[in-house]
Amino acid sequence: MSANIFDGPMRWAQLTLVENDPGRYDPDFWLDYFRRVHADGAVLSAAGCVCYYPTKIPYHYMSQWMGDTDPFGYLVEGCRRMGMAVIARSDPHAIHSDAAEAHPEWRHIREDGSPWPHWSAEGYWVTCALGPYNFEQMTRIHREMVELYDIDGIFSNRWSGHGVCHCGSCQRLFREASGRELPVGAYDPRDDAWRDYRIWREDRLFELCSVWDGAIKEIRPQSSYIPNAGGGALSPIGMKRLGEIVPILFADRQGRQGAMAPWANGRNAKEYRAGLRDKPIGGIFSVGAGEEYRWKDSVESGPELEIWAHDGIAHGLRPWFTKFAGAIHDRRWLDVVEKIYGWHYANESYLRNTANLGEVAIVYSQQTGAFYGGPKGQPADPQMWVEDPISGVYQALVEARIPFEMVHEDYLDSAHLSGIKTLILANVAALSDSQCEEIRQFVHTGGGVVATLETSRYDERGNLRPEPGLGDLFGIRVTGDVEGPITNSYLRIHPHADAGPLLEGLEDAQRIINGVHRLPVEPVGDLTLKPVTLVPSYPDLPMEEVYPRPEDSGHPELYLREIGQGRVAYVPWDIARSFWELLTVDHGKLLAGIVRWVHNRRQPAAVAGAGLVDVAVWRQRKSLTVHLVNMTNPMAMRGSFRELIPCGPQKVEIVLPQGGSLQRVRLLTAGLEPEYQVADGLLSLTVPSVELHEVVAVDLA
Repeated sequence: MSANIFDGPMRWAQLTLVENDPGRYDPDFWLDYFRRVHADGAVLSAAGCVCYYPTKIPYHYMSQWMGDTDPFGYLVEGCRRMGMAVIARSDPHAIHSDAAEAHPEWRHIREDGSPWPHWSAEGYWVTCALGPYNFEQMTRIHREMVELYDIDGIFSNRWSGHGVCHCGSCQRLFREASGRELPVGAYDPRDDAWRDYRIWREDRLFELCSVWDGAIKEIRPQSSYIPNAGGGALSPIGMKRLGEIVPILFADRQGRQGAMAPWANGRNAKEYRAGLRDKPIGGIFSVGAGEEYRWKDSVESGPELEIWAHDGIAHGLRPWFTKFAGAIHDRRWLDVVEKIYGWHYANESYLRNTANLGEVAIVYSQQTGAFYGGPKGQPADPQMWVEDPISGVYQALVEARIPFEMVHEDYLDSAHLSGIKTLILANVAALSDSQCEEIRQFVHTGGGVVATLETSRYDERGNLRPEPGLGDLFGIRVTGDVEGPITNSYLRIHPHADAGPLLEGLEDAQRIINGVHRLPVEPVGDLTLKPVTLVPSYPDLPMEEVYPRPEDSGHPELYLREIGQGRVAYVPWDIARSFWELLTVDHGKLLAGIVRWVHNRRQPAAVAGAGLVDVAVWRQRKSLTVHLVNMTNPMAMRGSFRELIPCGPQKVEIVLPQGGSLQRVRLLTAGLEPEYQVADGLLSLTVPSVELHEVVAVDLA
């Protein structure tokens, strides 16, 4: 049995109280609702900027509506009676004016030397995350909570600060650590002072986690501190390092906003799992709208809540709904969450996954996010140069229905890549020498690599190399700096019998549009296959001058190599970033074709049919499952889903494990056992229709 007490809970509920809730809201309603939705874990407001229990710590502000009651204690006791895990929520990011006046050293100090009044709530002051308030006052508060209550852990919101604090403590500590003064202005990943600050801040936050966790464990050895932290390439907290010290994390990305794709919650799952490996991860979703204007008491549409929660579930998140305020102003979300959780509860045995079977993986690099600002001479925009390429590849793989994982840059060794056959490095610019060697060994032992633009051109701290660290693997040398934005340039397509699936869907295209930026490179040695060559940029006005010169430069824009049993494809232009910006169908087809050529083997599951369907393949102790999440919707890239639009039929082929005996095949949502065929280790069936989320469950002996 696992020693991690958080392995058990599968469905989480968070109730974030507001100060005037005590005496006005009905706590028994919430306890009954937790029971109705089969929640087995709860996160409850306890302490920090507002305290919801009788505290004895000076300047720990208690709700003025509490009277002589104990709102937190009442909820804890009720949850424990139902056998639920309980985590207390603290929020250290702000203090009231009396505390700020008595302890000015607790406040966040801005660049101009002034304390920072809270940007939203009058009478509050923003705290320094790296100084005495967190290390001393919040340590006392956390210790008091575990002394008084039977809780499994403490989860902190907004604990890591809001920008650079210039208080005396931060100035002194940073100067002692780096010999520098605190940086000012906007973050610049190309500036050494900012790089040093990034490293120092992360170290200080991990020190704080250790202090809080140690204080908790002195009193309750089985309890833990759980920071609200982590995520993808732009996360300021190292995911590998974090994953090594926490028993569980919660992906606090509560819903879509702007032009965010509905698969983004599945991506949350993969990014967090890449750091935590086999530890449980909760997926926070808010019942309210997730836009920047922060309508915290709003209610999102039912279909939007469902698609967000179910895509996270399909990729390994344990659902966690969060409700702000005990009062309910709009009841429409209650039945929707009960439906989601009821489905999850009914199918729990098929959701306790032991391994993801995807063999393709996108590498995400926090080094690149922290220390690479973009190509020389281009704006330093980590979103554009780091996040967008990942999003482009992600979208292309979802469209192509290729099951895939995500891998953290610190887990590129052979032990952690077990089961992964193809790595995708979408402009992973910053890699260490040892990481380059791990990738090189991966290829030499039969793995495949797809890389783009400036991958490996910088070391792990963003210093430019004379040649890319993986240049020998790509078979190229660099001849100049990144060019762009490039206008009116194209790629000549050269169909070739040896290309296999590479140009699938582009066989009749003589040329397609180029990307927007490219790194000038030339081949080292002979290229036997040149499926894509450059048509250089030419005038787009006046119209009489719009013709290519030359028609085809013959210069390769895709470098393909076979190294033993491994394959490598290097694209010296920003195919992934351009695809995300433009969503040009040809770029998506070419990306998918490159991945298929490099992978050069059957996927663990293949799904064919109409629509946009996100696919995941999992193994459980006695079964394997294929998840089909239907994202076919006019609101897939903007706004909220208004309705769920069924798609189908979907033809599914699943590679059965060797030596496994098939007992039964079920469609969990439809609740039926479909007809199927088995031949040569391949299970084939048809899913008649998918409205939201169908799971093909294969029971094995």
